[in-house]
Amino acid sequence: MDYTIRAANVEDCKDIARMIMELAEYEKVSDHVKITQKDLEQDGFSKNPFFHGIIAEVPEQHRTKEGHTKIGYALYFYSYNSWRGRAVYMEDLYVMPEFRGKGIGKALMSKVAQLGMAAGCTQLNFTVLDWNKSSLDFYLRQGCFDVTTGMGYHYMSCNGEALEHLAQP
Repeated sequence: MDYTIRAANVEDCKDIARMIMELAEYEKVSDHVKITQKDLEQDGFSKNPFFHGIIAEVPEQHRTKEGHTKIGYALYFYSYNSWRGRAVYMEDLYVMPEFRGKGIGKALMSKVAQLGMAAGCTQLNFTVLDWNKSSLDFYLRQGCFDVTTGMGYHYMSCNGEALEHLAQP
């Protein structure tokens, strides 16, 4: 299958928003998505972006029946690990179902790893749902390990009213 992996640009935000919703539907959490195309444009393509993205794109002759040529994406940002130093965090990795199994997900993940290493990162971090066996198996095949199983860490989050309460002096 012919495809290209390239840096996302502001014009991709409509398709990124579409694929974020597709990913959320797959993960059975579409009611949690609050992000908009405008948020993506502001947060990813301003002077100090909160995230970076890459796009998988196919030529016109391979477009979907809905007419999409942008068929996958990865969002990532840089972080810091107090034990190991610079890290890259892959927030999302998504390939539309009809394009899976063709090496596109591996190419997207590999590109995030390359960009991280070029920035001096020593690790790539991400989360995966415990019921998503095909993704877990994919990541394990890439040489990744399950931090929850291996080290006992759990990913935690504080948002909404709890975050507001926590932020009170």
